[in-house]
Parts: sequence; structure tokens; C-alpha cells
Amino acid sequence: MWNETEGKLERTFSFANFSEAFAFMTRVALEAEKMGHHPEWANVYNTVTIKLCTHDAGNRVTDKDRKLASAIDTLVS
Repeated sequence: MWNETEGKLERTFSFANFSEAFAFMTRVALEAEKMGHHPEWANVYNTVTIKLCTHDAGNRVTDKDRKLASAIDTLVS
């Protein structure tokens, strides 16, 4: 579930291991590149935290962020 905190959409994903987490990040990277909208994210072993906001809109959550969040949700296997 995505939460809006401190002007960003944020969600943490957990996977069985690092390889699954990294594969997920690769899928997200390809989708983000297609959309021209890139996440702020962190990875520690099997956990990926993603934060979304639109920098050119004053670092606030916009429809671009909601669309990317929705696309990311479809990538979770």
C-alpha cells in the first residue's frame, strides 16, 4: 500500500532474497524510463523502498507519481 508522507508517495517492498529485489528494481527502472519519471529508492538486501514525487512540480505528488505507482504495483510478482 502506498502512503503519502512528507510530500511523497512511499512504499516498501519485501522479497525472498537480494536477487528477487534486484530483479524487481530492474523492472521498475525499465518502466520508469518509458514513462520518463524516475523514483527515489533504496535497497537493502531483500527490501526496496520507493519514494515518488514530481521534482519539476515543486517536489509534490502529482498524477505522474500516481501513474508510476500503479505501474509499479503491476510489477510485483
